[in-house]
Amino acid sequence: MKKLKQLLLISVVAALLQGCGAYSFTGADIDYSQTKTFQVNLFQNNAPIVEPGIARDFTIQLQDLLLNQTSLDLVNNNGDLVYEGEIVEYYIAPITATSQSTAAQNRLTVAVNVRFYNSDDEEKDFEQRFSFYFDYDGAAQLTGAALDDALNVIFERITQDVFNKSLANW
Repeated sequence: MKKLKQLLLISVVAALLQGCGAYSFTGADIDYSQTKTFQVNLFQNNAPIVEPGIARDFTIQLQDLLLNQTSLDLVNNNGDLVYEGEIVEYYIAPITATSQSTAAQNRLTVAVNVRFYNSDDEEKDFEQRFSFYFDYDGAAQLTGAALDDALNVIFERITQDVFNKSLANW
């Protein structure tokens, strides 16, 4: 009876391991036997209003996200996965007004056009625009650390959306 229980336990564990296959806690659907590297080209800032440094910051944040959520290696050229594009929008607009006709709240919006190429599966290639925003008090000036915080919130969301579209099959 004891051997039967052990055999049953081993069978259940084997079935569970077989059924789960390659599971990723990040949701990435990557065949690591074929895909080993990625490259992120510098995203140029082509927005009508140019905020210095945001092209570099976005590129680095996308690289960091991919390094942290996959086992892929970052390369400068000939990557199995290639990300490129440009920042196409950067603007601030009032979203609510006070009774004195001034802005009670403003919104910073950033949009990024992304082109993704998968050398192993060209059907997964895409070009898409991703955008997000950050709302802040109309009396505040979005400069220095406040601007850095706002851009981090925006870039965190956009880079996660890019990751989900390119690697999580969402």
